[in-house]
Amino acid sequence: MRQLININAGWSFLKDTKEIPATLPADWEVVNVPHTWNNIDGMDGGSDYFRGTCNYAKVIKKSELPVADRYYLEINGAASSADVYVNGKNMAHHDGGFSTWRVDITAELTEDTLVVVAVDNAANNTVYPQVADFTFYGGMYRDVNIIAVSESHFDLDYFGGKGLVITPVVEGNDAKVKVETYITNKKDTHKVHVVLKDATGTMVAGVISEDTTVELEIKDVHRWHGRKDPYLYTCEVELIEGEMVVDVVSSRFGCRSFEIHPENGFILNGEEYPLRGVSRHQDRIGFGNALLKEHHDEDMELICEVGATTIRLAHYQHDQYFYDLCDEKGLVIWAEIPYISAHMATGRENTISQMKELIVQNYNHPSIVVWGLSNEITINGHKDADLIENHHILNNLCHEMDKTRLTTMAIVSMCPTDAEYIQIPDTVSWNHYFGWYGGSTEQNGPWFDEFHKKFPNLPVGCSEYGCEALNWHNSNPQQGDYSEEYQAYYHEELIKQLFTRKYLWATHVWNMFDFGADSRGEGGENGQNHKGLVTIDRKYKKDAFFAYKAWLSDEPFVHLCGKRYVNRVEDVTKVTVYSNQPEVELFANGVSLGKKSAADHFFYFDVPNAGETKLEAVAGDLRDESVINKIEEFDASYRLVEKNAILNWFDITEREGYCSLNTKISDIMGTIRGKIFVAMLTSKIMKKMKKNNSSDGKGEGGGFNIDFKSDGIMKMVGSFTILRISSMGGMVGIEFTKEELLDANAKLNKIPLPKNAK
Repeated sequence: MRQLININAGWSFLKDTKEIPATLPADWEVVNVPHTWNNIDGMDGGSDYFRGTCNYAKVIKKSELPVADRYYLEINGAASSADVYVNGKNMAHHDGGFSTWRVDITAELTEDTLVVVAVDNAANNTVYPQVADFTFYGGMYRDVNIIAVSESHFDLDYFGGKGLVITPVVEGNDAKVKVETYITNKKDTHKVHVVLKDATGTMVAGVISEDTTVELEIKDVHRWHGRKDPYLYTCEVELIEGEMVVDVVSSRFGCRSFEIHPENGFILNGEEYPLRGVSRHQDRIGFGNALLKEHHDEDMELICEVGATTIRLAHYQHDQYFYDLCDEKGLVIWAEIPYISAHMATGRENTISQMKELIVQNYNHPSIVVWGLSNEITINGHKDADLIENHHILNNLCHEMDKTRLTTMAIVSMCPTDAEYIQIPDTVSWNHYFGWYGGSTEQNGPWFDEFHKKFPNLPVGCSEYGCEALNWHNSNPQQGDYSEEYQAYYHEELIKQLFTRKYLWATHVWNMFDFGADSRGEGGENGQNHKGLVTIDRKYKKDAFFAYKAWLSDEPFVHLCGKRYVNRVEDVTKVTVYSNQPEVELFANGVSLGKKSAADHFFYFDVPNAGETKLEAVAGDLRDESVINKIEEFDASYRLVEKNAILNWFDITEREGYCSLNTKISDIMGTIRGKIFVAMLTSKIMKKMKKNNSSDGKGEGGGFNIDFKSDGIMKMVGSFTILRISSMGGMVGIEFTKEELLDANAKLNKIPLPKNAK
């Protein structure tokens, strides 16, 4: 009978080594798995976190293992490549840091067996990801087990699966359930005993068969219906020989039907079921990606609290425990592989193997409805024939392996809508940041309307949108100020535009949580992407979190925004309240400022600001409180001052009626002289990018090839200031000196602003 023995505790660890010891080293650090060596340097900024080979070693005593015919070492995540050595012998190599894989170690097992796992997250040109806006943590960061089984057992070798594939098909009030089992060393005398149980543990169908594939029927099936009713059945399968049970395997599953309609969006069990939710990365402060079960639980609690119906699990395979939580809580899931940002001609086999692992290991999860082929893969261009062929291969592979689900991909904003590769998957979704990375918030909805009109039969969604917010504050929030107020405003606008267009099959906020991105150096706290609705430590829910809760959650609440923005200079200040209740009343020092209704769940009040004012928002029996305080000069602690910035926006010399580095590009281009200046700047940027890319073949920006001369790009970046363009240049390997910026500002100070400039 199968047994699983967890061996997370007591691994010896050595950083930056290729040594494969013959005995357990006494001087190595002792660590417990899950473990990463980048939990600190992977999110402290500087793009200098350690990437290389580190070794884990452990002695396994055979006498402490249950008696069995075969023993498998199971590794549930080792990033991003790994080799397993048993008593000095190389037993296996695996590429891909996000999936489960196993090694049969039986032949080399002795009484004191030394297991060494050499894990490597160094840069290479074959294993994805290599270019992306997140940290590629190294380590053995998920559970490690020994699986003890009989000689004959349900398969453990095929792409990390469990040898059990369950395919339910709903037909009217009933469901046909096909159960396929894959058995290693099957004998003619073997039979399979398949039992289906409902959520109470009561058997609803069962059969004993000599065939490895059987079909059972569930009468009056209870459907899995997302957040409303995430009902799960369990399939238990025994491998039997005579009266003896040789092996056993089980899996939960759900019975549901779905459709993604180009006009009506996502349809679950025949009912329109809007997919409005978030994306998630698998890391947090101090732990990196080496998460514990309680971390996954907390993340799920927060996602459920905000009222999401869907999660995009970006940009890789997540922990099986989290997929299980998605099944249990009813979140509809987009699952994808890390085929991201930069296509590598030498990486095709890795995209195929990672996709096979993703599907095989996750096929039985009812929460998953789409397989994601890639993310922003056309940043280097969309016409690469090898890239297009690779997408066809992956798309066909998904449909061959899984005829029950659809395919999708996330497309970078600047990709032309007529690009060939857009037509490959069943559905598409776009990563748009109008209102943050250029453009304005009001562009989002109309852009999708235009795309939908052009491709009426292709389901379209929004796979990323968001903006960054830290503990900066502004009563007149501006694009690029990283304030909590601008983030709240941005999401208010995006909610109203995206949630009212039902043809959008899914929308996913980028991101639910702040996450590690060591190459980032913006916003005043390097090493993180701060687009999360919740901080990376999960301790603070930003105001935007409650904007979504107001639209998506049925849990009654009221929330006063701006709790971290206490000191204010204006005599009358705007105060925003979010609530899913029909009416909100605001009190200032106990005096009512009136009641307001808001169909969009956003309530705005003008509040006199004098001395200390205690605010209380009331919605029925619900209350929330905050405090504001009148000051004479703006509190500088609320203003972003970029670390290591050459210049900050408030340090720029400005001339009334003339342009500066703080002027929007769209305004600069409102005059002939301004257009000439932007053209010259664009040429300079292109030269810097070319020089950067030629220096090492790809450059810091991973060889990004952005066409700044295209109308689409210029339209998108029109709301940027020159200063912001320069500060973001590091993301694609472009750097400006202080002298270059001051010279540019001097030239701009001679260019008059157009009359219609805002």
